[in-house]
Amino acid sequence: MGWAIDPLGFRNAITTMYNYCRIPIFPIENGIGLKETWDGEHMIEDDERIAYHRDHIKAMKDAIFDDGAEVLGYLGWGLIDIPSSHADMEKRYGAVYVNRSNHDLKDLKRVPKKSFYWFQKVLKDNLALACGLTNTLCRQL
Repeated sequence: MGWAIDPLGFRNAITTMYNYCRIPIFPIENGIGLKETWDGEHMIEDDERIAYHRDHIKAMKDAIFDDGAEVLGYLGWGLIDIPSSHADMEKRYGAVYVNRSNHDLKDLKRVPKKSFYWFQKVLKDNLALACGLTNTLCRQL
């Protein structure tokens, strides 16, 4: 599609909205659609999705800690691949691949992508920080 990827713009949008409205901001449905296929065996290496979310989460952190914006959370686009608003499976948005195409449902197997494990680690590491607990204790929650 040729859309620009602009984490600084994301930060500026959060900060501007917060400064204007003075209510907490909750970014939702943030993500990137990529053309991906699965060979039936190997993990999908969606490093571009990981970089996208890493850079946008960092920009959100900067909006909070450097700019003073109050942010309640962050939601990426769906966890699993779903048809886009155009009923199209060509571009995929999730961290879990669904084995189907536009016209063939195949076996609908769910396959975690590399980004699934990246998100898992980010959540685990930051839950430990938020709880003030060690990772070992947080695993028991």
